[in-house]
Amino acid sequence: MSKSPLNVLFLCTHNSARSILAEATLNHIGRGRFKGYSAGSSPRENQQPNPIGLQTLRNAGISTDGLSSKSWDAFALPDAPHMDLIITVCDNAAGEVCPFWPGKPATAHWGYADPSAGDGSDAEKAAAFQQTLHAIRRRLDLLVNLPPHKLEAMVLEETAKELAKA
Repeated sequence: MSKSPLNVLFLCTHNSARSILAEATLNHIGRGRFKGYSAGSSPRENQQPNPIGLQTLRNAGISTDGLSSKSWDAFALPDAPHMDLIITVCDNAAGEVCPFWPGKPATAHWGYADPSAGDGSDAEKAAAFQQTLHAIRRRLDLLVNLPPHKLEAMVLEETAKELAKA
């Protein structure tokens, strides 16, 4: 693997919960070898990261600086960072037609239930966010600890898809 970080884009529908958790977590544990980004296929107008999700990250000691909800179109622009791996984290985004990604990055789907769904109490939602963060962290810990040969362009997609089973 080269000295430049492996860029990973996490996609969800609104880019307010799961993809935000994944972006922040990868940037926290990536040790300079990985750079996380997130986006949504159709973020709502004035969409912001879910406040319970942001609090869950802070409680875990993960920085929330710079996190924002944005459209995946921003990453299909010519001046956007080149992505090496794109991971959908919700079933809706996985089933949508994605934009053309320059460089043909590897892709994988790591589905997680939406922790912001439902009408539970704030405590129940906080517990759902904590559970989702734990599940995301488990897979990302495996990703960042892979040997370099598992992260080479030709092997990356297969490796990421295998981690979906972890």
